[in-house]
Amino acid sequence: MSLLRLAWRYLWAQPLTAGLNLLLLSLGLGAICFVLLVSEQIDAGVRRDLAGVDLLVGAKGSPMQIMLAGLFHLDVPTGNIPLGSLKTLQEQPLVAQALPISLGDSLQGFRMVGSTPDYLSLYQARFARGQAWTGPMQAVLGAQVAARTGLGVGRTFHGSHGLGAEGEAHAGQAYTVVGVLAPSGSVLDRLVVTDLASVWLQHAAHHGDGDAEDHAEREITMVLLKYRSPLAAVSLPRWVNAQPQLQAAAPALETARLLRMVGAGTEVLRAFGLVLLLAAALSVFVTLLNSVRARQSDLAMLRMLGAPPWRLALLVSLEALCLAAMACLLGLGLGHGLTAALGAMMAAQQSLFITAAWFSPWELLMAPLAFGLALLAAAWPALAAFKLDVTDLLQAPR
Repeated sequence: MSLLRLAWRYLWAQPLTAGLNLLLLSLGLGAICFVLLVSEQIDAGVRRDLAGVDLLVGAKGSPMQIMLAGLFHLDVPTGNIPLGSLKTLQEQPLVAQALPISLGDSLQGFRMVGSTPDYLSLYQARFARGQAWTGPMQAVLGAQVAARTGLGVGRTFHGSHGLGAEGEAHAGQAYTVVGVLAPSGSVLDRLVVTDLASVWLQHAAHHGDGDAEDHAEREITMVLLKYRSPLAAVSLPRWVNAQPQLQAAAPALETARLLRMVGAGTEVLRAFGLVLLLAAALSVFVTLLNSVRARQSDLAMLRMLGAPPWRLALLVSLEALCLAAMACLLGLGLGHGLTAALGAMMAAQQSLFITAAWFSPWELLMAPLAFGLALLAAAWPALAAFKLDVTDLLQAPR
């Protein structure tokens, strides 16, 4: 009988104990894998959605709320600002680009954003079908929006007032889909992008104000700024905050705060996984040590049949390695499975894009970690098997 096959049989001679050790190791590795996959995707998604935006300008309120609403579209905006603010910001010598956005409507829970075609260029959007809008009441759908709603180029739809799926539908002129974007993993995947004039027309009709062109003072929700030089980071936010109706939010600063808050939770989960791994290693150590003591007669028989001491030590180590190999496979499957479940839940809430197909380079260290812990736990029991004295066992009274 091969040594590996014998180790496998020894391992499952006590199925409950082996199952418990396998469960502890798998849960620990799965928790660490889950934290790696989710934290890396959140970090990559946040940095991708920044898309070169150096500053957001919105209505007075929380800078974090402005960033979450204006960049990631995960919160409600703090209010609207006058359209004239856009021209004022564009005339600033420190501003290289100022993109307006108007929020307030949605399509089956997906946010609708009124802006200019430069908003698509900001995220380097690629079209799967169609093209950008050329006039009011034309819309471009993100890949996730098109897949969920079933809308395509040439179809029409009515937006809903408000940012939730339960908002009141606008009864006026319908939007026409003129383009569908290719999947990019960015925030564009879950947005409906249209012209600023479309938003004004819809809200004018909703409030019964007639043609939006009659409005002398229109409003927008926010302005996305790109600096002309690094000097703007020092003076421009201070100037914006000094204006009576404007509030500046620096995405780099707010994102760092956000990732620190998220990072606290991931550190707790990672520590929990390490505790599980240490508990599993201790359990494997106790199990193997007891197994060596319980199987002394079997090991002595192997010695009498000509097995050298190192083969007995290898036999004990192989038990631990078989357990680690199974735990590694189950842990990776568990980590990716939990990531898939979280991704489905976040997709249902039109939130950040999370996928189980993500691969982290750190996953390559999962197998060495599992095998290292297994060998560490098996070291003392393997040494006990190596030092086994056959003469003493044969002379021991039964």
